Amino acid sequence: KRFAPRLLQWFESGGRKDLPWQRDPTPYRVWVSEIMLQQTQVATAIPYYHAFMQRFPDVRALAAAPLDEVLHLWSGLGYYARARNLQRAAQAIVARHGGEFPPGLEAVMALPGIGRSTAGAILALSRGERHAILDGNVKRVLSRWFGVRGHPGEPAVERRLWDLAEACTPERDVAQYTQAIMDLGAMVCTRARPACLLCPVNDDCVARAHNLQDQLPEPRPRLARPAREAWLVVAMRGGHKVLLERRPPSGLWGGMWGLPEFPTRAHALQFCKEHLVGAAAPHAGRPLRHAFSHFDFEMHPLVVHCLGKAESLRDDDRFLWYDVRRPAKIGLPRPIATLVTRVTTDEKSA
Repeated sequence: KRFAPRLLQWFESGGRKDLPWQRDPTPYRVWVSEIMLQQTQVATAIPYYHAFMQRFPDVRALAAAPLDEVLHLWSGLGYYARARNLQRAAQAIVARHGGEFPPGLEAVMALPGIGRSTAGAILALSRGERHAILDGNVKRVLSRWFGVRGHPGEPAVERRLWDLAEACTPERDVAQYTQAIMDLGAMVCTRARPACLLCPVNDDCVARAHNLQDQLPEPRPRLARPAREAWLVVAMRGGHKVLLERRPPSGLWGGMWGLPEFPTRAHALQFCKEHLVGAAAPHAGRPLRHAFSHFDFEMHPLVVHCLGKAESLRDDDRFLWYDVRRPAKIGLPRPIATLVTRVTTDEKSA
């Protein structure tokens, strides 16, 4: 009862009210923004959001689009399963709900890629329905204000935070409150160096009273960070075309285009021998390391100039020649695009 009124009062002068998805907060527009903002900062997401909405202005346009085009517009945002699930959900909305965003929390949560917090945010922000949310910002705010111990990912801690989120969500002005608590976490109650003096609820915050801002929420127990490596064949034809292979629909960069990938150099050499025509002697390029959220990935390029691909690779749905001078609009992960650019540049200067 003490929390929401002060937060709503602060929101009038301190909250964000002119974000692109706020100007016409339909369920579709809010939904796309909420998916983009998972693991992505607002400033990073905004240009992607504008481009995405220009190409896919409604759910039917997204449902009918080629997956490659969806992934292409997502390239650079990372976590590409979000884009695949976004389109799968759009197709489900068209097939099951006549193209209209479904009513009710359970129906929204039944769509691919939408959990409880995301569903609650969509319905609260677009329709003003009373649903609690618990994204990363809200977890941090509630953990500090109530002094909740334990890592928020632990089931018991998460249940406690959901109970608190439900209790704090007001009966009225739900859309404004939902945006306000997200803004408070993003702009004031930040992960590092929170601006406690500017916080509208600072006078009875447990973390501030006991100087626990740097300790709450408690971090995940540290584990050794795993590392992976692979050999990627960069088969070049004519100096500016590179052979790409569509990746499996699930897993790392699922459904996107990448370089043929192998666990060892020997496997990569065997691929060149069996599936490339007129291949010159392959040589190693400069490796590229990319940090994912849960592991490090080191990519070793095996560069080979050739005349073309063998008949064994005739499946054009799985293999294509990518022209670096006139790049096709396909789903190409940013690290792969970086590696291709690096190798082609190195080969020109060699």
